[in-house]
Amino acid sequence: MTAIQSSDSTDRSFGSLMGEVTRDLSTLVRQEVELAKAEIREEGKKAGKAAGMFAGAGIAGHMVLLFLSFALWWGLSNLMDQGWAALIVAVIWAVAAAVLFVVARGQLRAVRGLPQTTQTVKDIPPALKPDTGAF
Repeated sequence: MTAIQSSDSTDRSFGSLMGEVTRDLSTLVRQEVELAKAEIREEGKKAGKAAGMFAGAGIAGHMVLLFLSFALWWGLSNLMDQGWAALIVAVIWAVAAAVLFVVARGQLRAVRGLPQTTQTVKDIPPALKPDTGAF
């Protein structure tokens, strides 16, 4: 009788252990999904700011190029030929646009992706393998 009772308690214990493993695995997956969502929101904000800066740089560059280049071209044409004045104005605003582009690109490169989620997902498979070296 003792052997039968021991077998029944082992079965229940194994079943409860499997239930715990299933619950823990489910919790782990939910936590990983939440971590991924949080990281995506955080990095998305950074990417959105950089994209806004690109747009701002484009609009500002266009408006500056349009209005101030006419004024500068007109002012320089009093000192030299209109063609040379136009070329000088174009080069000045090309340099300004290049600087804005480089700054925005640098900020966009600062977006890191999902480093924590990537690392924790890499750590999961070894945690699920049985420990054979303990005995």
